[in-house]
Amino acid sequence: MERQLTLMVVHAHPDDECLSTGGILARYTDEGIRTVLVTCTNGEQGDGQDGVKPGEAGHDPEAVAERRLGELRESVAHLGIDHLELLGYRDSGMEGWDTNAHPDAFANVPVEAAAARLAALMEHYRPQVVVTYDETGGSGYNHPDHVQTHRVTVAATELTDIPDKLYYTAIPRAAIKRMFELMRDSGLDLGDFQPSDDFGTPDERITSVVDISPYVERKLKALKAHESQGENIFLLRMPEEAQQQAFSHEAFERKLSKVGAPAHEEDLFAGLRNSDG
Repeated sequence: MERQLTLMVVHAHPDDECLSTGGILARYTDEGIRTVLVTCTNGEQGDGQDGVKPGEAGHDPEAVAERRLGELRESVAHLGIDHLELLGYRDSGMEGWDTNAHPDAFANVPVEAAAARLAALMEHYRPQVVVTYDETGGSGYNHPDHVQTHRVTVAATELTDIPDKLYYTAIPRAAIKRMFELMRDSGLDLGDFQPSDDFGTPDERITSVVDISPYVERKLKALKAHESQGENIFLLRMPEEAQQQAFSHEAFERKLSKVGAPAHEEDLFAGLRNSDG
């Protein structure tokens, strides 16, 4: 029996699904491809009620997780994602936080244990295409949970040998430069912040750029669904025209392909559709 075309995207926290993959999740769902979002943690180390920060008085990790998972389900509805799978691990917090040492933090879970759980989902859904972060957690981000998500996804891919193609999310350096120019031109106050020359993914490593311009509005709705974290999502403060330009394409680095695909592709399912031969 022919396998249903399936995209599995593996992210660390609620809200991570939006910026780098919200467009492809919406686009491929509309094309009739089954979409599966796996979220590894519950986001306990996000902002709490009234913006209270982790470690501050009144921050309730369990209440934060409950709210963020509710926001995640709203985001999933906006994007039209077919299946949401929660691994339920504890958010490790940003690099260097005391919460990194919590014994139940996702970053401290043995990779083989978490990979076995993800492998079971791969066995169930049998995705041809899997998307996650690179070894830095996504263009040099280095968040412990993002790095762990990378390790776990790569291990599950190798364990099952099911995916035909594996991609890493990418933010091309040229695109970052354009985005910051757009933000400054639109009058957004960035203070003294200036991205370093090595911030983002080297342009030569980009193999795949997908046009998701018809889905920018849905992507933004999904991002806005994560209201509790809105203070941290500075891109929402960009003018609408700048958002349309910044969000109209999503880029990826292809790390595995068992099928013939062009060196530079515009479709993550290139080589996998019946029309491809």
